Amino acid sequence: MSRVSQSPNSTPPTNAQPSGPNRRPGSGKNRPPGQGAPDSSSDRGLPERSARPTEPPAIAPSAPEASPTSCDHDADHDPSEPGGFWPVLRNRNFLTLWGGQVFSQIADKVYLVMAIALIASHYQQPDQAISGWVSAITIAFTIPAVLFGSVAGVYVDRWSKKAVLVATNLARGLLVWTVPLVVLLGDRGPSLTLLGHPIPFGFFLLLAVTFGVSTLTQYFAPAEQAAIPLIVPRRHLLSANSLYTTTMMASVIIGFAIGEPVLALANHLVASFGGSADLGQELLVGGSYAIAGSLLLLLKTGETQHLERQEFPHILDDLRDGLRYLSGKPLIRNALIQLTILFSIFAALAVLAVRLAELIPALKASQFGVLLAAGGVGMAIGATLLGQFATRYPFARLALGGSIGVGAALATLAATTTNLWATIAAIIALGIAAAFVGIPMQTTIQRETPEAMRGKVFGLQNNAVNIALSLPLALASVAETWFGLPAVFLGLAALAIAGGVATWYISVTGSGSSET
Repeated sequence: MSRVSQSPNSTPPTNAQPSGPNRRPGSGKNRPPGQGAPDSSSDRGLPERSARPTEPPAIAPSAPEASPTSCDHDADHDPSEPGGFWPVLRNRNFLTLWGGQVFSQIADKVYLVMAIALIASHYQQPDQAISGWVSAITIAFTIPAVLFGSVAGVYVDRWSKKAVLVATNLARGLLVWTVPLVVLLGDRGPSLTLLGHPIPFGFFLLLAVTFGVSTLTQYFAPAEQAAIPLIVPRRHLLSANSLYTTTMMASVIIGFAIGEPVLALANHLVASFGGSADLGQELLVGGSYAIAGSLLLLLKTGETQHLERQEFPHILDDLRDGLRYLSGKPLIRNALIQLTILFSIFAALAVLAVRLAELIPALKASQFGVLLAAGGVGMAIGATLLGQFATRYPFARLALGGSIGVGAALATLAATTTNLWATIAAIIALGIAAAFVGIPMQTTIQRETPEAMRGKVFGLQNNAVNIALSLPLALASVAETWFGLPAVFLGLAALAIAGGVATWYISVTGSGSSET
C-alpha cells in the first residue's frame, strides 16, 4: 500500500543512471550534496519531479512520510526557497488559472446582479415586491448545485481538466450573450399563469439561462480544484489555496458592490455608440466568461492520462467509488466535514445578519451587507496571513486554532448584538479564523486525494457544501425565533470547536493516515 502523495525524498529506488557520455550533466556524484537534478518542469510551472538517484538510497526506518501527521506538515519544504506567495506567483500556469478564476468568479457574481436588474426593468410590476422574483432566480442558480454537483465531479475525472475549464467558461459566455434575445422574445411572447399570477414568458427563459449557467459552473468548480494540484508543487499548495480563497472572497465583495455601477457604465458606453441601452451588461458579463476561457487555453496541466481512450464504469459505480474512497480515508472525510460545517456557519450568518443589523441602532435591516462584507474582509486577511507566514505549520494545528477562533468570535457576537463596531470587529475576526480552517482543510483534500479520484471527491465536496449552504437558509431564522440570536450564535460556536477538535484528534492519533 503506497501513500497518495509522496515527496521527492520518498521516491522508490530506480535503476542507476548510465555512466559515460549518456549520463546527464549535473546528475549523480557530480551533483552537490543535497541538490536535486535540474528539472525544467519548474520553469514551466508544473509540479517538480523527483530526481533519479544514482544508487538506491538507504531507507530510513521512520521516514517523514510515514508519520501520521505527514499530510499536515509539508515535508517538501525547502528552507532555501523564499516563502509566502512569491514561488506561486512565479508559476506561469498558476497565474493563468488564477487569471481565469478572477474573470470567471466576478462574472458569476455580476450575473446575479444583472439578472436582478433585468427583473426590475422588464418583469416586476409597480405594485409587486421584487423578493419573489429574486427568490426564483436564486433557486434556479442553486438547484443545479444540488442535482449535478457529484455527477459533474465524476465526469471531470473522465475528461481533460483544461478542456472542461475552457469549455465551461466559453459556453457560459455564449449563454449570457443570448439574454438580449431572451428579453426580446419574452417581450413579444405571451404571459403564463402560475399559481394564479401571470408570469411573462421571458422570465421563464431567463430562469432557463440561469439554470444553464449554474449547471456549467458545477463542472467548472471541481475541474478548477482538481487542476491546482496538477500545476502547483505540494509544498506550495497552501499558498496557492490562500490566493484562491482571497480571490473568491474578493470577487464576492467586488462583484456585489460594484456590479450595478459597472453594468450601468457598460450600458452607457454601448448606448453612446448607438447600441441598445441594455446590451452593454450582457456584453460585459458574457465577455468576462469569454476572457476566462481564452486565458485558460494557455494552461498546461501536465495531465499524463489519455482519458479519452479509457473505458469507464457506469456513473453510479463511479459515485459509489467516490463514497467508498471517502469512507476509508478519515482524514479527507473529516476535512470535508469541517468544510461543510464552516460553510453552514457562514450560510447561517448570511440569514442572521439581517436580524443582527435590525438590532444594531446604527444600521437598518437592509444594510446587513455591511456585516457580510466584514466577514469577507476578514477571510481575505486570514488567507493572506496563511499564504505568507503559515506554510510551515501542521494543518491540523492551524485548523484547530482557527476553529477555536471561530467559536470565540461567534461567542463574542452573542454578547455584542447591539454594538456596531464590536460586531464588525467580531465578524472580521470570524472571517480571519475561518480562513485558518477552510484553506488548510481544502489543501489537505487536494494533497491527499490521488489524481484519478479528485473530480469525484471535489464533486462530492461541492454537493455537500451546496446542501450546507441551503439548509441553514431555512433553519437559521426558525432557530433564531425559537431560541434567540445569542443562543444560536453559541450553538454555532460549539459546532465549530467540535469540528476543529475532531480534526486535530484524528491527526495526532494517526487514524487519518492516508494510504491507497
